[in-house]
Amino acid sequence: MFVICGAGILGLTIARELVERGVGEIFLLEKEPELGVHSSGRNSGVLHAGIYYTPDSLKAQFCYRGNLLMRQYCKERGIPILETGKVIVTKRKEELETLEELYRRAKRSGVPVEMVGEKELKEIEPYAKTVEKALYSPFTAVVPPQRILHALEQELLQTGKVKILKKVRFLSIKEKKVVTTRGWIPFDFFVNAAGSYADTVAHAFSLGRKYRILPFKGTYQRLRRRKSHLVRGNIYPVPDLRNPFLGVHFTKGVDGTVYIGPTAIPAFGRENYGLLQGIDEEFPCILWGIFLLFFYNSKFRKVALTEPRKYFPREVYKDAAPMLEGIKPEDILPSPKVGIRPQLVDWEEKELVMDFLVLKDRESVHILNAISPGFTSAFAFAKYVVEHYIVKEF
Repeated sequence: MFVICGAGILGLTIARELVERGVGEIFLLEKEPELGVHSSGRNSGVLHAGIYYTPDSLKAQFCYRGNLLMRQYCKERGIPILETGKVIVTKRKEELETLEELYRRAKRSGVPVEMVGEKELKEIEPYAKTVEKALYSPFTAVVPPQRILHALEQELLQTGKVKILKKVRFLSIKEKKVVTTRGWIPFDFFVNAAGSYADTVAHAFSLGRKYRILPFKGTYQRLRRRKSHLVRGNIYPVPDLRNPFLGVHFTKGVDGTVYIGPTAIPAFGRENYGLLQGIDEEFPCILWGIFLLFFYNSKFRKVALTEPRKYFPREVYKDAAPMLEGIKPEDILPSPKVGIRPQLVDWEEKELVMDFLVLKDRESVHILNAISPGFTSAFAFAKYVVEHYIVKEF
């Protein structure tokens, strides 16, 4: 029997792969009463196209392929998909070198991209602004994450081979039994797809002790409805490639709302969605981790000093206005949309981990740092995990 901890996008797609390979009994453990309460249901819905990642990384290997598989899944099941593409624009001339590096990375990974001038940019995004050049990604799209999670849930339940146990929290492991809040569950093989808690689950198996998750809060603002015509699809800035964050950007959702975000604010809890909500007994440990990284890691220090001010709409406006014509501070409105990025940190090196990480022993596999583009990559990455880390054991 297989036990999968976490019924987010990765847990669901791994279960789907196992079913397709004839596995007869799978238990999916989900600590919440419904799916999509956390990262898988709170992300922006952007299907990335694999532009940002170094060609030798797992992210580069599976992002574009996962994009195509997710598109196919949505079209087969009638799930809305906005195939509007994305432009990455420069705010100042100094960013052109990084833009060229993004172009090179995309080409080396086999991702369709095009370098365009200011005139061509206006044909794609009429109100976007850039300095000299922009990068156009035709394969970036936007989907409704909750619809996809629900479709996968129904598909798996209809097979009769998968049971999704909700309101069941992983506690520990003992002699090939998972100890949960609802009792013990025996297993032949265990898959850790626990998202924000994947590190603690791996530690229970004595794996990945040097890694621990540090949460970052992604808050969003929204563009006033009468200004939503200013954005056709996705307008992104040139990111700082030393950190794994893409910067505040414009995304038009399937309902027509234009979101501006997310931020990357160090959070005080794995579920710290509000000001105080989600702060628990881990707070002292998380605060100490923030202090250590602030002291030892200059790249993190820059994020910690600049991102918290983006709690305020006026600061988001200052960051976003150079990318879009026709907006004023009063066009940036608050939004309840907020997510947590469970960022893995190598605490021996005091560095943020940039890629997905897979660890295993004889009876388990653990997926750590399945952050953006984790949702986009899910179908392709799940296939890889099953083929390379699970099927070989059986």
